[in-house]
Amino acid sequence: MIPGGESTAMLKLMEPGRLDREIARRAEAGMPVLATCAGVILLARAVRPEQDSLDLLDVDVVRNAFGRQAYSSVTTIEVNGELGGAPQMEAVFIRAPQIDRVGDGVEVLGRLGAEPVLVAAGAIIAATFHPELSADRRIHRLFCNRAEAVHG
Repeated sequence: MIPGGESTAMLKLMEPGRLDREIARRAEAGMPVLATCAGVILLARAVRPEQDSLDLLDVDVVRNAFGRQAYSSVTTIEVNGELGGAPQMEAVFIRAPQIDRVGDGVEVLGRLGAEPVLVAAGAIIAATFHPELSADRRIHRLFCNRAEAVHG
């Protein structure tokens, strides 16, 4: 799990023990990863404004694209059938990044309008919002199911 928070601070905290390299090594070996909000920034191939990342997910993101803290919101997003249940779910956006490019091999599982907000590639699931702040547990179940598929 790579949570929300402040991505540049998270990178600095990972640096002394080289945790960033260990996460990247394990994810590349198939370790399941669920990233939310700032976690998506850490996984992205490219980040604007430019900053380092783990480059594990073929997406480009824009930090804080939905605005400052005062513009945080709870809204409904459209989700695809893989999540099961209703075609919509509640999503809590807090200074959320925006995915502005999705690469080959990355599937879009959820959208806010035309914008991808929930994506997956193999054992990696990334949400630009905070699914842990909603009562809907479908993303968590999907993560557990994919983890079990990878590791039995």
